[in-house]
Amino acid sequence: LLAVSRSTLESREATRITDNNQKDQVHFIRIMSLFSSSRLSLNIALFSLILPCIVCSFNSSCNGDAMMGQRTALGSESKEVAHKIMWNQHSRKRQAMQYRIIASEACESMAAQMEEAHPDRFTYHPTTWGKFPDGTDSIEVGGFTPHNLIAGEHSFIESLTVVLPYYPVGTMERVTKEGVVATAATYAHMFSSLPNCGKPTRLMVYDLHTLQNRFYLHGNAVASLQTAIPLLKQKIKDSNINCVAFPDDGAAKRFSAMFQDMDLEIIVCGKTRGEGDVRNVVIQDGDAMGKNIVIVDDLVQTGGTLYESGKVLKEAGALSVNAFVTHAVFPKESWKRFASGGDRSCFDKFWVTNSIPTVTQHLPDDGVFEVLDLMDLIIDDIDHYSSA
Repeated sequence: LLAVSRSTLESREATRITDNNQKDQVHFIRIMSLFSSSRLSLNIALFSLILPCIVCSFNSSCNGDAMMGQRTALGSESKEVAHKIMWNQHSRKRQAMQYRIIASEACESMAAQMEEAHPDRFTYHPTTWGKFPDGTDSIEVGGFTPHNLIAGEHSFIESLTVVLPYYPVGTMERVTKEGVVATAATYAHMFSSLPNCGKPTRLMVYDLHTLQNRFYLHGNAVASLQTAIPLLKQKIKDSNINCVAFPDDGAAKRFSAMFQDMDLEIIVCGKTRGEGDVRNVVIQDGDAMGKNIVIVDDLVQTGGTLYESGKVLKEAGALSVNAFVTHAVFPKESWKRFASGGDRSCFDKFWVTNSIPTVTQHLPDDGVFEVLDLMDLIIDDIDHYSSA
């Protein structure tokens, strides 16, 4: 079905490209996962190889005179109504844009699903990942043969959006020991050095661990910071959860404001120094008695703090304790400890997103873990620049 859909799109696209009166806008999008990838450097280099010969045509469908006329016609109506009209016009314009998609291996499934769900907006060009006899990578990007549907008749694309849900070097933005490489800065330099298409590259990242990473980008790249919290809020609405907890004060400052529109109590945990310089997790603010709680954080690795927070909340009288993290890093399959029967199996439900598909595809369907799909949220954020 996908092949038929692509064939139809390619036939229609070949005709459209040669039509000088076309009104559509075609953009280029790259969905990437740089986590646990043997081809990390090649995924980055791929941009430099492709972009100089990628094309998109642009003809704005937004009529400024019409917008001004509508604003004048409002007369004495409130500014709020005017803002809604302008926002709706902006949304229609963004949702009319068409995108070409090239994806890394780990994100090919999401790219195909985007095309299947919205064939009028997204065209996915699969990449062939092979090996030469000496073991080096042999990569062929789709969309160039038998007809060059990406380059077309022009020289440059209208826009480039890099969707990188998980920024794997988010914790390496600074060093305290001479000789250690601040890889967050290295990544930022690479993204900032992508060929210029006339406007900055948009780098979409979800729940970036250290927010100041955005300031490492310069020149040709701009960080578009998104959040997966809307996925959790929908789960909360469909459940009996009435309280949100945070494992530390940093997570509380970052995420608590996102739940202000919901009638939820807030609990903040934190570490205190105990005997023998041992740090213990305690409840610093809030009451867990009789609550159905979800602990929220941006990522989980071994999950020690998350587990200790869950245990303390249950000991304080919580009826149920769940967990949500955007990025399930789980090095060395540490998720097994949280699965049913594991020594850290303290959560009724453990929600994660598929920001790291190389990990989440191995999570068991045991009633504890549930993987939330980012695809619809990504599409909406591409159009509106905001996950709120």
